[in-house]
Amino acid sequence: MTVYFIGAGPGAADLITVRGARTLAAAPVCLYAGSLVPPELLAECPADARLVDTSQLNLDEIVAECLRAHAAGLDVARLHSGDPSIFSAVAEQMRRLDAAGIPYEVVPGVPAFAAAAAALKRELTVPTVGQTVILTRIAQQATPMPPGEDLATLGRSGALLVLHLATRYVDRVVDELLPHYGAECPVAVVAMASRPDELILRGTLADIAEQVKAHGLVRTAVIMVGRTLGAEQFRDSHLYSPERDRHVC
Repeated sequence: MTVYFIGAGPGAADLITVRGARTLAAAPVCLYAGSLVPPELLAECPADARLVDTSQLNLDEIVAECLRAHAAGLDVARLHSGDPSIFSAVAEQMRRLDAAGIPYEVVPGVPAFAAAAAALKRELTVPTVGQTVILTRIAQQATPMPPGEDLATLGRSGALLVLHLATRYVDRVVDELLPHYGAECPVAVVAMASRPDELILRGTLADIAEQVKAHGLVRTAVIMVGRTLGAEQFRDSHLYSPERDRHVC
C-alpha cells in the first residue's frame, strides 16, 4: 500500500501529468481538495473508488483516511492542486505518515506560477534583465513568515516576485514593494490560470491595486512583480548563440 501525493496542476484537467493520471486511474481511494481540484479529474478514478473531499477535513481526519486505507491494503491517490512542492501542506502529512510507517511517493504537477507565465506568454527569466524568481506569500491570517522573508527584505533583491494567496492584500503588497521596484515596475495578476474563467490583469505597481479590487479578486490568483514582465530589449541567450562552441560538452 502506498499514498501517492499527486500534483493535479493549476486547474485545467488536461494539465495533470501522464504519470499522475495513470496513478489516479489505478488507486482505489482518492482524497482530493474539492475546492481546488478540477472535478473532471475524478472521472479518471476507478468506477468503484472511494472518493473523499478533504476541503472540510482537518489534518487528523485526512491522516485517518490514509490509515484506514493502509489497514485495508489499498493505495491512496492524494490529489493536491498545482505541484506538491509549493504551498501544498504535504510536509505535515508526510510527517504523520512517516510516524505511522506508511509509505508514500510524490508525483509532481504543473505549478500555478508556470501556468500563469504561459497565460502571459512570458519567460520569467530573461537574459541581462532578470535571472531569479522568488516564490513567496505574505503573512496575514496565516502562518507567520520566517524572519528575513518579509516582502521588504525580498524586494531588495529586485528579482521577479511571484506572490501566492496575496490578492486580498494587494494594497499592502504595493506599499511594501514600491520603494524597491518603483511605481512603473510591470505587474501581472493571473487568476484561475488555465481554466475557462481565467483572468489576466496587466499593469504597474502604480495601478494594479485598483484593477484587482475592481475585479473583486481575493483568491486563486498569483501576483507577479518584476522587470522581466515588460522586457523587450535584451541580449539573446548564449544558449543558441552562433558564437557558442557546440563541441564542448
